[in-house]
Amino acid sequence: MIIVTRNSHDYGPYEEMMVAHYVEEGKLLMHDKARDAWTGEEGTIELFLNRAGINPRIKNSGTIGQQLSYIGRKFIFPHKEMTEKGFKDDKRLMILAIVGLSLSVIMLLPIEGYFVFYAVSLYFATIWGIFFYYFFKTRQVSVKTTIGVFFLTQLAVFLIFSGLNSLNFFYSFTHVGFPINIIGYILGVGVTEELAKMVPLLYLEKKAKEPILPQTLVYYGLMAGIAFGVFEGVQYQTQVNIQADYTSAFVLNIARLTSLPFLHAIWAGISGYFISLANLYPRFRKSMYTLALAIPATLHGLYDSFAGVSYLVSMLIAFGSVLLLMTYLRKSSSLQERLRA
Repeated sequence: MIIVTRNSHDYGPYEEMMVAHYVEEGKLLMHDKARDAWTGEEGTIELFLNRAGINPRIKNSGTIGQQLSYIGRKFIFPHKEMTEKGFKDDKRLMILAIVGLSLSVIMLLPIEGYFVFYAVSLYFATIWGIFFYYFFKTRQVSVKTTIGVFFLTQLAVFLIFSGLNSLNFFYSFTHVGFPINIIGYILGVGVTEELAKMVPLLYLEKKAKEPILPQTLVYYGLMAGIAFGVFEGVQYQTQVNIQADYTSAFVLNIARLTSLPFLHAIWAGISGYFISLANLYPRFRKSMYTLALAIPATLHGLYDSFAGVSYLVSMLIAFGSVLLLMTYLRKSSSLQERLRA
């Protein structure tokens, strides 16, 4: 006697021949979970039927043509349902189409050179944007503002790195040996790049019609970081990576499109967290703004400086950055209670 389990429900017990009959009719499957009604031994239907010397043959429901006819044209090609207006509101469909087809659409455009790299970078930025939208969105998040933050960040980055970045003399320390170059990577690279990503967040906070929740500005910070990653990724692909051998260039290009923009996003997310708190609790705005720049710039600078010495240390710093942001969000309520006291 066999007891069959499906979806956590027990059926039976049945005799082996009855179970075999149900298998032949397609009502049970050979890999369905089962157990011996007397001993409690667990296994599959196949195990117990084979042990009993029974080998059921599943019956076909007619020929291929008969089966297709039974299924019906409206299920094989549901043209009416495919054109219904309701599909426009199916977010899963839109996400699937964007992720799966947008790069193919880009390939149809008459672009070349720099714009090819930029278009591909935008594709990966879109994927990251969908990912962050799914995990971090709040009631205050809007797609329109998201797009605005993205391109405002690119404008800020373009203006700053068109020559204003040269005003930061700490950049010169990046050309000396480790560990002195940490100064340059934190106060030069880190401060400048994280400040560029803060510009749209500060503007967004200033123009807000209501107090912005910390997680909301974290989300927009993530998007600002991705926007910066696109800018930097294109620069490296067209100026630095192109000079490497094929294998190295391939790996570096993939990294600049995926992992490294993610890190820029995490650091900008941390900035967004403290900028939000600076405006929610203005008595502590000096310290909040300081932390909004100092923490991401330090993490960024340490990551860059150790990358040329021990990439394992850089990876630990990267993981620590992610852990730090998630911990900030998890402890946000506790910190806000302290700031309100």
